[in-house]
Amino acid sequence: MAKKDVVGKHGEDVACDYLVAHGYRVVERNWRCVQGEIDVIAEKRGAVVFVEVKTRSGLGFGHPFEAITVVKLARLRRLAAAWCAQAEQRPRRIRIDAIAVIASPGAEPVIEHLEGVF
Repeated sequence: MAKKDVVGKHGEDVACDYLVAHGYRVVERNWRCVQGEIDVIAEKRGAVVFVEVKTRSGLGFGHPFEAITVVKLARLRRLAAAWCAQAEQRPRRIRIDAIAVIASPGAEPVIEHLEGVF
């Protein structure tokens, strides 16, 4: 596995732990269809939350949120619609969140969670 993939998987693990600690139930990880992938799908209080996770080992290449472009958000919206279309029971409420994880070697990860980014 490439180093960036290891960092990304670690960030998704950290994000899932964070979500669970904050009352979410992780429904799926790395859900894929022909249009792309959703990192994490979670549920809290009846809302389905589609989460884009961006991880960096430092800020040398910018903040993780800077990698979430308007094009990426539009793709996430289409992916969320695709997931809802195939779901056994369509959710009444959905939202798209973003989680940034800065996982510097030897330090506790820093997590930022933006709710309803699109």
